[in-house]
Amino acid sequence: MELLRNGRRRVVITGLGALTPLGTVKSFWENLKAGRSGIRRIRSFDPSHLNVQIAGEVDFDPTEYINFKEVRRMARSSQMAQVAARMALEDAGLTHEDIAAISERTGVVIGTGLGGHEVIEQSTYRYKSSEYRFKPSPFSLINGLPNMPAHYVSRELNATGPLACQTTACAAGTQSIGDGAELIRTNRADVVFAGGVEALVVDYAIAGFEAMTVLATGYNDMPEKASRPFDANRSGFVFSEGAAVLVLESLEHALKRGARILAEVLGHASSSDAYHVAAIDPEGMGAQRVMRWAIEDAHIPLDMIDYINAHGTGTPANDAIETHAIKRVFGEQAYNLAVSSTKSMIGHCLGGAGAVEAVACVMSLVDQVIHPTINYETPDPACDLDYVPNEARSARLRAVLSNSFGLGGQNAALVLGAF
Repeated sequence: MELLRNGRRRVVITGLGALTPLGTVKSFWENLKAGRSGIRRIRSFDPSHLNVQIAGEVDFDPTEYINFKEVRRMARSSQMAQVAARMALEDAGLTHEDIAAISERTGVVIGTGLGGHEVIEQSTYRYKSSEYRFKPSPFSLINGLPNMPAHYVSRELNATGPLACQTTACAAGTQSIGDGAELIRTNRADVVFAGGVEALVVDYAIAGFEAMTVLATGYNDMPEKASRPFDANRSGFVFSEGAAVLVLESLEHALKRGARILAEVLGHASSSDAYHVAAIDPEGMGAQRVMRWAIEDAHIPLDMIDYINAHGTGTPANDAIETHAIKRVFGEQAYNLAVSSTKSMIGHCLGGAGAVEAVACVMSLVDQVIHPTINYETPDPACDLDYVPNEARSARLRAVLSNSFGLGGQNAALVLGAF
């Protein structure tokens, strides 16, 4: 078997770990195929003072996995990333001892948008509201840093190789997987734990996005209907949380240990809109560039892409612009592509979104099934592609493209292939 592709080490995916509003990897995928929504009225706090009272929450008790004393110091994002990495380790058929043996050849790249922001917010509030009598914990500032999920994953695994944190907003998870693959391609690591996380379902975050008028409104009594990507009546995205970590390996390393190989990382890219802090470039030029570059990096023809896991947030502008960008890149072939949005069922978990969606793409390649875009009821002339409405579909999938577009004009794309 060829260990190189286009002169570079081949990168394969051998393990998956995830915490999502629809459960861990197995239940997440089964629920996606069944078209079930994980959006509900918020339970982690009383949301009655908010106009938007729904979110995609993860049912997760960290003390089932992590020592209670340690949990108290960690931000929720770090807890979720550490547990997702542990799940990925087990799914890959690896042990802590296996990683210890290749510690310096094991990398970690975990992206996030806001990290442990709630730790800093809570400590700041207590400090100021006590008229500065409250002494902050020495851990409050440290554990609020965005790189802490990556730190806790590396510490959990004793991975002493390359360590990085992408903080590229909603593109962070996707870009982290691409950057992790590059570490293996360039022979700086043999194994990389790569992914993304966001865990900030708190009132001020929801209020902030509400002030930006980007959240779906009017669905407090029917939360499962709120996320409506590409539908003519879409009104915004649903705020969510989630984490996913993928085990990436060089093909040589995976074959040597007899690993089960789920899929292959064929290509990746990132780009900038250089346009606006929050609004996407109206022509989707950054989105076009990142899709084109990711496919060029994969060295495959356009017509080998059979499915696109869209960014598909459900905002009026984003969905129409992403559709336009897909048509500009693929031309008439765009109308032969299946396009669906994972966010229709789990909402938008920001820095974790791309990694969670990468898990969905891997499972699509494994099962040769495309999950649907739910709540697609009324076609929009500006969104005229095949969005796999409401029901899953069996399909021959050779390669899939996953898109992530974030605040600050951050774009990332990933091409995965069947192995």
